[in-house]
Amino acid sequence: MKAWVDSDRCQGHTLCAMTAPDAFELDDVDGHASVVFDVIPTDQEALVREAAHCCPEQAITVED
Repeated sequence: MKAWVDSDRCQGHTLCAMTAPDAFELDDVDGHASVVFDVIPTDQEALVREAAHCCPEQAITVED
């Protein structure tokens, strides 16, 4: 599974990093998120899906 954050849509709400802290990192300047992994580890998949679902801006895309 792969995931990425649309930097144009992300508003830095930080919900993704709270939901899946090992999979997302936040920019120190604007708080925008990015995905840490090129391929999401199996043990992180459910958390990343939940983070995508919780994103108020729907900025996270998940692809199997």
